Amino acid sequence: MALLPTSGQAQLTALKKEASTDTVAVPDWPVDTLGRRTPRGTVQGFIQAIADENYSKAAYYLHLDRKQRKQGEQLAHTLQRLLDHGGKIVPYSLISDAYTGRTDDNLGPDLDRVGSATANGETFDLFLEKTEDKAGGPIWLFSAQTVQRIPEEMEQTPTPLADKIMPAVVVKNKWGGVPIGHWFAMLLIALLSYALAWSVVRAVQFILQVSWRRAKEEPIAGVIKAFTLPVQLYLALWLFFQLSQRAGISIIVRQKFSVLTVIIGLAVFLLLLWRLVDVFGRFLERRMIRHQHQAGLSAVLFLRRGAKIAVIVLGVIGVLSTLGFDVTTGLAALGVGGLALALGAQKTVENFVGSVTLIADQPIRVGDFCKVGDTVGTVETIGMRSTRIRTNDRTVVTIPNGDFSSQRIENYAHRDRIWFHPTFGVRCDTSPNQLRYLLVELQTILYSHPKIDPASARVRLVGIGEYSYNLEVFSYVLTSDFNQFLEIQEDLLLRMMDVVEASGSGFAFPSQTVYLGKDTGKSEEKTQAAEQKVKEWGNAHDLPLPKFSDDRIQSLRNSIPYPPENGKSK
Repeated sequence: MALLPTSGQAQLTALKKEASTDTVAVPDWPVDTLGRRTPRGTVQGFIQAIADENYSKAAYYLHLDRKQRKQGEQLAHTLQRLLDHGGKIVPYSLISDAYTGRTDDNLGPDLDRVGSATANGETFDLFLEKTEDKAGGPIWLFSAQTVQRIPEEMEQTPTPLADKIMPAVVVKNKWGGVPIGHWFAMLLIALLSYALAWSVVRAVQFILQVSWRRAKEEPIAGVIKAFTLPVQLYLALWLFFQLSQRAGISIIVRQKFSVLTVIIGLAVFLLLLWRLVDVFGRFLERRMIRHQHQAGLSAVLFLRRGAKIAVIVLGVIGVLSTLGFDVTTGLAALGVGGLALALGAQKTVENFVGSVTLIADQPIRVGDFCKVGDTVGTVETIGMRSTRIRTNDRTVVTIPNGDFSSQRIENYAHRDRIWFHPTFGVRCDTSPNQLRYLLVELQTILYSHPKIDPASARVRLVGIGEYSYNLEVFSYVLTSDFNQFLEIQEDLLLRMMDVVEASGSGFAFPSQTVYLGKDTGKSEEKTQAAEQKVKEWGNAHDLPLPKFSDDRIQSLRNSIPYPPENGKSK
């Protein structure tokens, strides 16, 4: 097992010490055998007591004064009847499981609302209030105000619908303190609720498609499809809750299903988020492909994957919290474990941050030809951990994104034009007038060529070397396609070679020349012709050195036919 760096161990030790000092000590209260230390414990204990038909025990969950204690069992039974016939209690997972109760409900520190009931045609809220036992510990009870709203004698209530439609045998026999028929009725109500929800949603979907033309177009059609199943499930859940309450299903059975309904509700919400992420992700993906926006496509895929991971994490936390697990403690433990993981996997975190940087900053995109460090090639993929480059040798180089984002990146794909920059070395026995001829004619080619930017074109004598006079050509070719640049460069070089030959000079080589008797040296005829041309320019005051006039540049523009006719430059 790999050990953490020394600095990492020190940080973990400090974090543990800080956590130990910040931990709040649990008061040393004796255990309440009835489980009334928290609001959730009180509600669960009361429901279990009436399920066991132990009304004397159920009375201990009511805040009774001395006069009411003799009627405690009757009041507990009456409260059950109120809850069975139109009453409701908040699902267990939504009731506070802390000693202090809920502190964000604006009801005060000693009062929690846990449901509602109807008596004599009037609906009232069910509250729990915090009291103290002899040891000073909290005891949560149904409040005195709530107990006062419970009638001492309750009128004869009508037979629940569930008891009417079920066979007598399943109504008389009980399971868990409830007629067996109520359990079967819950299953029938669930099926009925889903069927009704399916019918309503399909009808609305049909009406939308018939009456709204855009309902069949993307992304509207995708959004409607994404909402269909979640809305159908949520509507079925709502109908299930309402129908079970109106059918007179026992509160004991309904509370058994409360955790399940909360989990299903959470799952429906997460399903909606998941489907919306898919819909908008696919819509943006098609849009990026249509516009050939490779960097945007990479960002969409990355964000869609991250959003789905976030939905899964949110779902796991929500389900664990609903089932009663202490998510706060788990998150704190994950924080300490996450620090240890981050210290031990710094490269992984670095690569992840590097991938985010590449997607956000977009120095490169998929398909770009670039140079990263010493690697030259085309970007094939930008992943979560690394980037792959296909080199000119057709090999694939994988570079971790942490290293990639920190290196010098040269992106050739962003060029708007390409630099044409050869340097010609001509023979040292070239005369000054021959050099002037070359400077004029070479610049004439640049100004005349339709694929050369005239503002950047220049040819200069930049030095006298050991073997040559060096003429520097500087210009930008008006293309970003490298293959087309090679064609234009080839044409320019061939034309310039013709000019050098026409001048009577030639290219110099770093070698010594031994002149034999048969070597005629320079062409005297061409030398005289080049020098005569320069003299004519001088006599006519038309020698375009050191600079071509604007009028002459304009007259030369696009006078060279390109591509060359029959593959030959003229």
